[in-house]
Amino acid sequence: MNYKNLGNTDLKVSTICLGTMTYGEQNTEKEGFEQMDFALDNGVNFWDTAELYSVPPREETFGYTELIIGKWFEKNKKRDKVILASKVAGPARDYLRNGENSFVGNNLQEALNGSLKRLKTDYIDLYQLHWPERNVNSFGTLGYKHNEDEDEWNKIEDVLSELQKYIKAGKIRYVGLSNETPWGVNKFLQLSKEHNLPRMMSIQNPYSLLNRSYEIGLAEISIRDQIGCLAYSPLASGYLTGKYRNGNLPKGSRIERDGNFWTRYNKPNAENAIEEYYKIAKNHNINFAQMSIKFCEIQPFMTSIIIGATTIEQLKENIESVNINLSNELIKNLNEIQKIYPNPCP
Repeated sequence: MNYKNLGNTDLKVSTICLGTMTYGEQNTEKEGFEQMDFALDNGVNFWDTAELYSVPPREETFGYTELIIGKWFEKNKKRDKVILASKVAGPARDYLRNGENSFVGNNLQEALNGSLKRLKTDYIDLYQLHWPERNVNSFGTLGYKHNEDEDEWNKIEDVLSELQKYIKAGKIRYVGLSNETPWGVNKFLQLSKEHNLPRMMSIQNPYSLLNRSYEIGLAEISIRDQIGCLAYSPLASGYLTGKYRNGNLPKGSRIERDGNFWTRYNKPNAENAIEEYYKIAKNHNINFAQMSIKFCEIQPFMTSIIIGATTIEQLKENIESVNINLSNELIKNLNEIQKIYPNPCP
């Protein structure tokens, strides 16, 4: 396994992060336990979850994933072996705290304490803001459209002040962002420095061969300011494994189960780009999924790749991607396809 520092801290996290959002939906508690055992045994010390999980998010399954992880901690007594990341949900879910979701006051307190209780732990290593309170273009939306009448959102320095309380109380070690924009990241870094407030250590945003938009504005920030990317959806919900090629729809897969939710990768040119990337893997005699993951891992702005699997076989294949090498010729081939089909699935 490979390891990198989280932000500008001395905390070493595995470059493969165990994604857990399938626990309680696609995966049973037993299967989740097996995945956590396997991941830790294979050097994956970094796990990611959220209060909102499992996914697709539903009121009936809210918090299920954290509950399963908490039961694993309780059973195995290995909390100290894991660097645990979770997230507080932003606005837009009416069933969460009566829809009054913000990153300050009673809402943040209730969210954090709820996660700690479900996870059966006294602290969270990396507590992330799942998406901004303000109006932004995210979750597959291109083009920022400013809304003069948008709902009020809390000042960034107020959010950081709130988070500071829980860091001082020992409930949070570090904080991070998710689904954030270059403007937002810069503001968080600037205001934390100006007001001596907690510094954001990571940006959990999408990154894959089908969506390299992170490179446009956020990559430079990540490198210069030591706030690395935690890439989610590196396999584009399984499309970059090749399993959906030629119209295939494997039973039990995310797209077969919840196709209406996973529309991010059903875009013009996606199928063409996937086919070209698949051909490159085949021509270089390399596993398609492992090639896709490794391309993410070697980016200079990357801290860790979040891998969600539904079987141990998938998880094993994904973890073993750290042991492969991509030739300069292969990388050149990948970049040529990006020029032809740039970011078909933002």
